[in-house]
Amino acid sequence: MDASRRRRIVAAGTIGNILEWYDFSIYGFFAVQIGATFFPSEDPISQALSVFSVFAVGYLARPLGAIIIGHIGDRHGRPLALTVSIAGMIVPTIGMGLLPGYASIGIAAPILLTVLRLIQGLAVGGESAIANVFMIEHAPTGRRALAGAICGAGYAVGIQLASMAALACASLMSPAELQAWGWRIPFWLSLIIALSGFYIRYALKDLPPPANQHPSPLAEVLRHHPGLVLRIAGLSLFAAVGFQAAFIYIAEWLQRVGGVSPADTFKVTSLSMLAVTPVSLFFGWLADHTGRRTLLMASAAVGVLGAVPFYMLMQHNTAAGILLGQAGFVLALGLQFGVQGALMVESTPEPIRCTALAIGNNIAWSIVGGLTPLAATWLSWRTGNDLAPAWLVVAAAAITLVALYVTKDTFKKV
Repeated sequence: MDASRRRRIVAAGTIGNILEWYDFSIYGFFAVQIGATFFPSEDPISQALSVFSVFAVGYLARPLGAIIIGHIGDRHGRPLALTVSIAGMIVPTIGMGLLPGYASIGIAAPILLTVLRLIQGLAVGGESAIANVFMIEHAPTGRRALAGAICGAGYAVGIQLASMAALACASLMSPAELQAWGWRIPFWLSLIIALSGFYIRYALKDLPPPANQHPSPLAEVLRHHPGLVLRIAGLSLFAAVGFQAAFIYIAEWLQRVGGVSPADTFKVTSLSMLAVTPVSLFFGWLADHTGRRTLLMASAAVGVLGAVPFYMLMQHNTAAGILLGQAGFVLALGLQFGVQGALMVESTPEPIRCTALAIGNNIAWSIVGGLTPLAATWLSWRTGNDLAPAWLVVAAAAITLVALYVTKDTFKKV
């Protein structure tokens, strides 16, 4: 494969992840403004619960999208699946930026917002897993983990771009302007990423489909590999819950609990995402030399032991404490993003790889991860303990440790 084609594959694999996490992050970062726009004016907790309920709806639609797009990837080729996925992201994202608020169209506003989130969830259902498969399968020998890390870095780049867009809006506009219309601008900007990604992926349509195919990947997975799907879900759980709790939900948490301004909140998230990318790439490179499993177990152990102290550092609204708490999560989750993709691809049979990984990842990212902001908000309110979200991260990291313990590291054999 020539260098030009390889660069196109790298771009095709990463740009969808960038768009996916840009869109989802923008929604999380502007939860306060979206709540005030699309839901009745009540107390802030009620609005936050409403916003994160719709946020969760988008994630709950992703398993169905994973089945559809995973099947396309296993039967008709990874490039077609990725093209379908990114094409389906464009309309709902632009729609959310244009949708009138509750004051203009009443109850139709939250209903239409929910519908758009459902469509978006279906479109991105298999995006991350299939992009990861696509990148790793086309990586040179001895560079699979690094290829997965580059793909995983798309998460961080997408969130970083979203955070920078949010920071620019919050810094250049008054709070009233930001609430009235400024939060919509980052949604409109996503069209640039989406159209670029569609063009790049469509240009790779001539790549051949997988040589080994199963007539019904979904039936094969459900009949003979349910344990594999659950193990993949367990491997993904710490990254999914930790990502939502530490990098998305934290924007609302810092404003509500710590009294941090929107502009300062977005500075924190921008710095965190800036740091995640080199951390992911470094550990992806390291995993190609030392293996995957030990590094991932160390990362999960940091999650179990460090999540509560990291939240405690961020609780008291000091710059040093917030940055130190975020740095702990950057290290632990950056390692997950950089290494876990290679381990999962290498331990999954090729004929069902897209389907099994898409379903397993979506159990973690969509069902559990998607409910994390809602669960964290409810737990904080129900218990009166602002550290309750940290215990969700501890539980997820513990489950990932167990999944890693029963997973073989085969990087020297494949």
